[in-house]
Amino acid sequence: MRNLFLSMPSQSSQSLRMTIRYAHARNEGFTLLEVLVALVIIGTAFAASLRAISSLTQNSGDLRASMMATWSAENRLSQIRLAQEWPPLGMRSFECPQAELSLRCEETIYSTPNPSFRRIEVAVIDNRDTSRKLITLSQIVPNAL
Repeated sequence: MRNLFLSMPSQSSQSLRMTIRYAHARNEGFTLLEVLVALVIIGTAFAASLRAISSLTQNSGDLRASMMATWSAENRLSQIRLAQEWPPLGMRSFECPQAELSLRCEETIYSTPNPSFRRIEVAVIDNRDTSRKLITLSQIVPNAL
């Protein structure tokens, strides 16, 4: 009886073998849907990283322009301080380029409550976009009589 059982497979053992064979064949690769989902996830991550890199590049350029503008304004304020100038009241504008940046400085001199001092403001403007004021620095200078 035992030999008969081994030689003639029953219906349940045949279906079991088919199920095992089907499961084994199914685990050999990825379905098209799985591959597409993985591509969408990778594409989204790649797009987000490109956007972050672009933002960093833009911020780096703005930071560099701001640093150059600060140097221009500090140069003018240092020049006034070292020359011990007593600048006249009013406003004047002059070019103050730094490296490849075309910058314009606007110097405004104000009176103060104490007539022995004047307040100087130097605003630096990008010549490519005149509505964009990069920086404004102020300083109080004494009258060096």
